[in-house]
Amino acid sequence: MQRIATAATAVMMLVSGAASAQAYPSKPVRIIVPYGAGGAVDIVARALGQELTKRLGQTVIVDNRTGAGGNIASDLVAKSPPDGYTLLMASPANAINATLYTKLPYNPATDLTPIALVGYAPTILLAGMSFPAKNVADLVALAKAKPGTITFGSGGPGTTEHLAGEMMKSAAGIDIVHVPYKGGAAALNDVIGGQIAIMFINQLGGLQQVKAGKVKVLGVAAAERSTALPDVPTFPEQGYPDFKIAVWWGLMGPGGMPKDVVARLNREVVASLATTEMKDRLTSLSAQPLGGPPERFSAFFKEELERWARVVRASGAKAE
Repeated sequence: MQRIATAATAVMMLVSGAASAQAYPSKPVRIIVPYGAGGAVDIVARALGQELTKRLGQTVIVDNRTGAGGNIASDLVAKSPPDGYTLLMASPANAINATLYTKLPYNPATDLTPIALVGYAPTILLAGMSFPAKNVADLVALAKAKPGTITFGSGGPGTTEHLAGEMMKSAAGIDIVHVPYKGGAAALNDVIGGQIAIMFINQLGGLQQVKAGKVKVLGVAAAERSTALPDVPTFPEQGYPDFKIAVWWGLMGPGGMPKDVVARLNREVVASLATTEMKDRLTSLSAQPLGGPPERFSAFFKEELERWARVVRASGAKAE
């Protein structure tokens, strides 16, 4: 009798799990965005949310929760029930903050479940129009001729803009000086005005000024040339094969999500990325779709955690 009861219980659990998977989602789903409305992360989240609403049969709501470099939003998701109703639009900050912050209220490696990579845009190296360098080789030569005289701006310590500059210092063996600003826009304005020499910036943030002829691009930090800047050589083409930095977006959930819910969400995200609407939205941001199975995102995120940990430690950057 005990064996029969145990078998019956197991069958009931399987049936219940199958029913749960079929029922998901039975209520609205939230995508938490760690940044304000109108930025790239928000735009991508809203475009994806519209497509997922069609495919899931439930409203997908975008909820902006700013603060603490993205940690408030990420912690909210990490501590939510792992039922697929509270999701995170993740970005490189989720990998960087793991080492940058001396204390995090959650563990990015274990408290978040990678669901699907959404897209990416490469980082580019900008210089003011009056800056004499035309490419990376020129920049390195100038920096070695006059160490400590070339300045690079960023939106603040620990940002991808700052850490990209630190990577450049290490990769090329040069001494360039970091000038932090309260936001990337202020730094870009000073590159345009000639107050600082160069700046690493995601392509989304700098392309308009490039097209307007206010700044020039010395290199694209990607394996392949940017479709938006086809005449600009990549860092690998210019002798730095490992210098690849991208702004990426990916959908994550709390740790311990059921595999069937993850699979359903992944399937719908990948299908969304194949639509004309989503492709057009990413193209308008000069970005490329990614997609792939959850395992691809898991492996990618692990690599990002390890790579940025090395860069943050080498830079000495810290945040509380």
